[in-house]
Amino acid sequence: MDDIDAMFSDLLGEMDHLSQSLMLDPASQTKTTFSIGFTDLNESLNELEDRDLDDLVADLHSKSTNKNSSSSADNQSAASAMTEESEPAAAFPPPPDTADSFGGLQMSEPQTKADKIKLALEKLAEAKVRKLIVKVLMSDGSSKTLMVNERQTTREVLDKLFEKTHCDGSIDWSLCETNPELQTERGFEDHEYLVEPLSAWSRQTENRIYFMSRPQKYVMFTDPQLFYMRKKERACSSGIHEQAKKLLLKEHFEGSTVIVPALEGTLYLKENGKKVWKPRYFVLRASGLYYVPKGKTKSSTDLACFVRFEKVNIYTTSNHKEKYRAPTNFCFMLKHPCIQKESHYIKFLCCDDEHTLLLWVNSIRIAKYGTVLYENYQAALKRASRVQSLLSATHKDSSNGHIEDYPHEPPPDFIPPPPPPPPPSGHTQV
Repeated sequence: MDDIDAMFSDLLGEMDHLSQSLMLDPASQTKTTFSIGFTDLNESLNELEDRDLDDLVADLHSKSTNKNSSSSADNQSAASAMTEESEPAAAFPPPPDTADSFGGLQMSEPQTKADKIKLALEKLAEAKVRKLIVKVLMSDGSSKTLMVNERQTTREVLDKLFEKTHCDGSIDWSLCETNPELQTERGFEDHEYLVEPLSAWSRQTENRIYFMSRPQKYVMFTDPQLFYMRKKERACSSGIHEQAKKLLLKEHFEGSTVIVPALEGTLYLKENGKKVWKPRYFVLRASGLYYVPKGKTKSSTDLACFVRFEKVNIYTTSNHKEKYRAPTNFCFMLKHPCIQKESHYIKFLCCDDEHTLLLWVNSIRIAKYGTVLYENYQAALKRASRVQSLLSATHKDSSNGHIEDYPHEPPPDFIPPPPPPPPPSGHTQV
């Protein structure tokens, strides 16, 4: 019985530690709408441009109208059913005019931005939607404020930013989250629904979102030989022609399943709760990351599962050589997105050099996302091609003395996209 009590106490301790690590705020779970990067919702609404604010009000009004219309339709069908069953059925009153009212509020056209904000706050209180108002930081120190709903992917948010900044639409542009406490960075994948990971942040978070160029975002597709021809060092160092790259992509990404790079080697593993790093031999598989336990061989039968990829994301880090006494600054971590502060549920790993870090981080992304990652790449290529065509047409018409109607209305003093921002000091960008 003493053993059972001890085991139960340990289990309760683990559950309590996990709940603290996940930083779950009960109040935030009950609210359906809140803001990121602002102290209150009113402030965040004020940061929105007039066009975005109008879109928010119109969207909320359409939702309320559809809801009331469906409710009226249900009442009418119920009335007709009662009329068929009983002869002298009382006439039902006509449904209220949903176009002129919203929860008892008269839909007069708001004149000022203050009126629009007030109306948006009233509608948000009634509408059960998940919307975030997000401040995205730019490389030049400025910021853009966006309204994001739970159905929008990172790709759609990037398209919004392309419209606002008139940048070149390159496949390298990314939305990235940073966590100052853990000193981590992660680029959101284009297919991710942005509201979901941002909802894991606490209200007092110091996390930030950046719009930046990450040249290694799709390196596994632009330079597949680095991942699938590693043993042929000559081919990797001198490069291969485009036709050979296309064959590699077709072989490894266009089949029924993605072929994960055959990657294995020694990485340094940080022990739980200690600033001690020990070398372990790791092997990448489609199902997860495995390692050779101490005293075992590299045989597949002796491999132990280190982590599976379903519930964790991969993050690059900065300055872990100083903070955690890592052997190098080429580190990465694997953790659940809800863990926002230090926890022994985080897996810390360290590489010998930057090239090894690039291989491990992007190979794990291939294993985790599979064909979806390749579909993101193809969609990004198409988008970049369309944007470049529009920009070329605009410049051509400008040189002829006029500017053709442009879908996104760029200013006359159009400025080319800024160069990729340098990574923070001590930070390795992957």
